[in-house]
Amino acid sequence: MTTAAPYLHIPAAETLGALAAHSEEELKSFRETWEDLPVDAYLKDGADFRRRRYGSFRGVDRMEPDAQGAFHQSVEVNAFVGGIDRHFPPLAEESASSAVLRTLVAALADRLPGEFDRENGGVGLHQIRITATRDAEGLPAPEGIHEDGHHFVAQVFMGRSGVQGGTSQIYDREHRPLLRTTLTEPFETIIIDDRRVFHGVDAIEPADGYRSGVRDMLLVDFFPRHDG
Repeated sequence: MTTAAPYLHIPAAETLGALAAHSEEELKSFRETWEDLPVDAYLKDGADFRRRRYGSFRGVDRMEPDAQGAFHQSVEVNAFVGGIDRHFPPLAEESASSAVLRTLVAALADRLPGEFDRENGGVGLHQIRITATRDAEGLPAPEGIHEDGHHFVAQVFMGRSGVQGGTSQIYDREHRPLLRTTLTEPFETIIIDDRRVFHGVDAIEPADGYRSGVRDMLLVDFFPRHDG
């Protein structure tokens, strides 16, 4: 039996096709929730280039919200801020209850490059905005080339304004390059099997003629749960 490739690069048109039941206004409203993200308090040396909210759910199709708890990665997985419990601000109600979000998560689960327990598996959602200024570049992945410690991760591009850079990379477990691409269209998506690849993203910096800019992403973690 042929093993599925360890990643997929899904054009925006395909993702939007899965969201066809939702109006342009609904999609626009969903993307606008990235305007209300608090600064990530766990960056080092007072840095403020990342804004973030996080939510955790049970089940792909019912998406039952968890009580807000800590997000934890081991030091082995995340040398930058691993080994500590991080308590991120929760998703705003507008985002957590969004029909667009629920349709999107189900569509991503349909495309995972491997098996996953849709009924009982966990889903983690990270709304992330990276900012860049003339004084400080933005680092979408300050930990460098890394893994996240989940089974699958979907990286859904939401938009960018006034920046250049931010090229996504995927490597096999021997750190040989598999993909290098810059996400540019809203809802363009990369899905990875986090157990079979490493990934990273280049820094962003203001584009010519801009003093600052932003890059918005939705990260969707798919992971097994062991709490019954």
